[in-house]
Amino acid sequence: MSATAATSVFRARAKVILQVTSGNFLEQFDFFLFGFYATYIAHTFFPSENEFASLMMTFAVFGAGFLMRPVGAVVLGAWIDKVGRRKGLIGTLSIMAMGTILIVLVPGYQTIGLWAPALVLCGRLLQGFSAGAELGGVSVYLAEMATPGRKGFYTSWQSASQQVSIMVAASLGYLLNMLLSESSLHQWGWRIPFAIGCLIVPFIFFLRRNLNETAEYSERKEHPTLGQSLTILLANWRVVIAGMLMVAMTTTAFYLITVYAPTFGKNVLLLSASDSLLVTLLVAISNFIWLPIGGMLSDRFGRKPVLVSMTLLAIFTSWPALSLLARMPDFAMMLSVLLWLSFIYGIYNGAMIPALTEIMPKSVRVAGFSLAYSLATALFGGFTPAMSTALIKVTGDKAAPGYWMSFAAICALLATLYLYQRVSRQALKTQNSLG
Repeated sequence: MSATAATSVFRARAKVILQVTSGNFLEQFDFFLFGFYATYIAHTFFPSENEFASLMMTFAVFGAGFLMRPVGAVVLGAWIDKVGRRKGLIGTLSIMAMGTILIVLVPGYQTIGLWAPALVLCGRLLQGFSAGAELGGVSVYLAEMATPGRKGFYTSWQSASQQVSIMVAASLGYLLNMLLSESSLHQWGWRIPFAIGCLIVPFIFFLRRNLNETAEYSERKEHPTLGQSLTILLANWRVVIAGMLMVAMTTTAFYLITVYAPTFGKNVLLLSASDSLLVTLLVAISNFIWLPIGGMLSDRFGRKPVLVSMTLLAIFTSWPALSLLARMPDFAMMLSVLLWLSFIYGIYNGAMIPALTEIMPKSVRVAGFSLAYSLATALFGGFTPAMSTALIKVTGDKAAPGYWMSFAAICALLATLYLYQRVSRQALKTQNSLG
């Protein structure tokens, strides 16, 4: 292939990645803002004389959005497998936008009483329903359009786009802390990033409207209905559950070092809000760098070695690292510890995403991927802020979130070993039948 042709192919692939991941950026930006501004949302919608109780109610609503993700994964995921990747990704974007608009416009508790938390919960459930299939839809699209031997690299940009959303959210938070008073942030300032998310929705719609369907999907003769998808998923329940456990470390680490980190730094370590948000921004940049590297390493050396090595690192270093931070709670130490966890997360997730697309049955690839990912996010990642807050309260150990991280890593290690043993058995069975 000539240099000109190679450049043309690269530009075409880069354009497709931008079209797909731009929507993923927006959805995750809107979804994660809730965690970033949890303290202010608690003050607006869940007032309480007990700060701990108010924050726990906020994180419970945050977690409730994740409980909708498995529902969205099955319903919307099956729909995407039926109607195609392009239409499905436009649909998920529409639903996410509606949930975000609702959160932006709802008045506070002092104005409309119990309607305020109820409507915020509805908005959060809509966001969760959409996000349940968004990640799977984007990941599968990138996997199906990837060049041979580069699937890990291409699919890593799904998670990398999330990091861009974290960078933007953290930068906005940092800027707002510089420009607005604390009282203004509590009253109305926290709504500004949500409003910005709403304003760029039309641009994302324009980008996704011009997406082409993947060749692999177009070549498929039959596409299962929702009922057929459910039957196939039930028949492969072991793969779905193991996939969920494999995702457990990814989703726990991600929400620990990005969504929960600002609250942890501010409320537990007593750092300034600006320092906590700045650390989050730098961690997102670190994630963005490590994710494609993790994907490329898995393309070069295989998914399993990368997955196993990173889970072992997480098991043995999560609590010691956070314990060190608890003893020396300053900006430099928080940054160092979270950058270490970012390295583990980035390399692991860069290999995990393509692995999950490969183990799912082709006919329900989006639904299976989305269900496994959503269940992991609902049971592990989504409740990481609440679990971390509760563990610290119960144990009195500021490093207690490390126990939760290590537990998720153990689950991921066992699931990885099981899935690849299953793959080896199936390959051997196929070889014997052909021989």
